[in-house]
Amino acid sequence: MKYLLSLFFLFFPFALSAQEYITIVSYNVENLFDTEHDTLKNDHEFLPQSPRHWTRTKYWTKLNRLGQAIVSCTDGLHNSVVPDIVGLCEVENDTTLRDLTERSLLRKAKYKYIMTNSPDERGMDVALLYSPFSFSPIHVDTLHIPSLKDMKPTRDILYVAGEILTGDTLHIFMLHAPSRSGGEFESRPFRLHVIKQLSNYIQTLFKQHPQANIIVMGDFNDYKNDASLHELYALGLLNISTTAESKNGAKGTYKYNGLWESLDHILISPHLKGNVTECRINDPLFLLEPDEKYGKMKPKRFYSGMRYNGGTSDHLPLVLQLFFVSNNQNIPN
Repeated sequence: MKYLLSLFFLFFPFALSAQEYITIVSYNVENLFDTEHDTLKNDHEFLPQSPRHWTRTKYWTKLNRLGQAIVSCTDGLHNSVVPDIVGLCEVENDTTLRDLTERSLLRKAKYKYIMTNSPDERGMDVALLYSPFSFSPIHVDTLHIPSLKDMKPTRDILYVAGEILTGDTLHIFMLHAPSRSGGEFESRPFRLHVIKQLSNYIQTLFKQHPQANIIVMGDFNDYKNDASLHELYALGLLNISTTAESKNGAKGTYKYNGLWESLDHILISPHLKGNVTECRINDPLFLLEPDEKYGKMKPKRFYSGMRYNGGTSDHLPLVLQLFFVSNNQNIPN
């Protein structure tokens, strides 16, 4: 029924309601590589002849499980068949996104996508999937991160501004901050450096549009009380995901040494707080497996070390739903 209504609104836009739910997902999909070697990147770990034996069968299994995970994010939400906007971390290239959106079980969603082309040595990038039926990009930019001394080239930040059906504009930033490889303290300046570049961009945006609907999301590789997050709190942004709950016991998006925590976050500009209907961790049972060492459950990742594990990702998706009412008097209630 929802699908038929979507088609009706597509072909008869005058019948659009003045009310609109928008569902947004942030998801680190854990090493979405294709099976072909990119001579400019260090992707040797994910090739058919590598120790992981990264075959096309495993690749397509990964794509379809990610599709299933994304579709499941709308279970129980208002007026949502699939998420309207999906931010992804750890995607290798255009091929993986084309296969995910056009050839996997996600193909019926008719997603379009935008991605970065970062200098990350492994070829990792961030991307935004969006439904053209509910979100229309009007401006796209890439925030390139200049490297500090001893800092490896990292992922660019993706900025997409777009209009939803009520006429409101969303300003979305998708990021994947440098990892904690080499130690949290030693790598902390690199994450702070990334967030300061982002902070400067957001400050400029606020000066131009004081009431901008800003959403910052992705894998920060930091926890909610770490210094990099406080840089954004100082701008007035609210970490709406700190109180995110789940259905099946996940206490965060990531589990390390038996402890649930969230390296993934969704932050919003203050006046958007009243538009939030729900923010949750999506933890359907097919994304989980028993934690044999520490007890209860943990995300079922695709690989455990070098061993094929047959899951989806070592992270769980964050899901945010917003509700808007149009000020356009030409759209009937």
